[in-house]
Amino acid sequence: MSNQVRAKTVAFIGLGMMGGPMAENLLKKGHPLVVYDIDERKVRRFVELGAQAATGPADAARQAGILISMVDTTAQAEEVIAGPDGFVRSVQSGDVILSMSTIDLTALRRLHPRLAAMGVQLLDAPVTGMEKGAKEGTLNAYVGGDAAALERVLPVLQSMASKVTHFGAIGQGLAMKLINNMLFQVNRVLIIEGLALGAKAGLDPQQMFETISGATGNSVAFQYSAPRILKREFDGIRMDITYKDVELQTQLAKSLGMPMFMANAALQVYQMARAQGLGDKDGVAVVQMYEQWTGAPVEGRK
Repeated sequence: MSNQVRAKTVAFIGLGMMGGPMAENLLKKGHPLVVYDIDERKVRRFVELGAQAATGPADAARQAGILISMVDTTAQAEEVIAGPDGFVRSVQSGDVILSMSTIDLTALRRLHPRLAAMGVQLLDAPVTGMEKGAKEGTLNAYVGGDAAALERVLPVLQSMASKVTHFGAIGQGLAMKLINNMLFQVNRVLIIEGLALGAKAGLDPQQMFETISGATGNSVAFQYSAPRILKREFDGIRMDITYKDVELQTQLAKSLGMPMFMANAALQVYQMARAQGLGDKDGVAVVQMYEQWTGAPVEGRK
């Protein structure tokens, strides 16, 4: 493989609910793609679509100059980027690494100088827009890191996201993503409490939804959460991931010496739900816990 071909090739690690559609959009936009996931079935599917398979992150970095990590946790991202079989084993000067997961920004800030010493730029570029945005290529990407490096990978990001915003130094994109997630994830608990309170008071949950949709209590979070609750649609973004996000929000506040009341309360609600075996369900499944407490179901009309 020539250096020119390698520089234009994209490596994508993590082909899950979000990463899979994002990687597929890269192929649709004509980017040469190398993929790896611990689930071999997902890799085989992408090979059938035209991607090259890698045996791990280090092998992917041998074949590509733009390297994307889209995994679940901080530990997984650190393993992909700097682990024994991580990108660092094969990166070359001039490469750009895009960490697109919602993880601990301090971990990336620790890795940044090590990679910079190797001539490698590290950018954080977490995305919002959920699975629908990943499939449609309409995600919002929040970027932190070197502006010149962002300019180089902008066509790659624009193949997955309809809006790319640069927020400053490394970690700033993640800070923005955590705050956005906090506003949604904490609000969702309050939405569930409100609907559960209304059901306990004898209100019809469907009528509550219709009324609030045209009132000051309405929000994007409400329009996402309430219909799923009423229809009992509890598949989606796993509550384990939500808990991880809220924990990162509270950790960031702690590192900055800032008190955080609402996020810490929501963290405990999600933890209680996980303790009851709901960790693999979407965060709206918290309503099942409230229904146990109240004895009043929050369901739409039959």
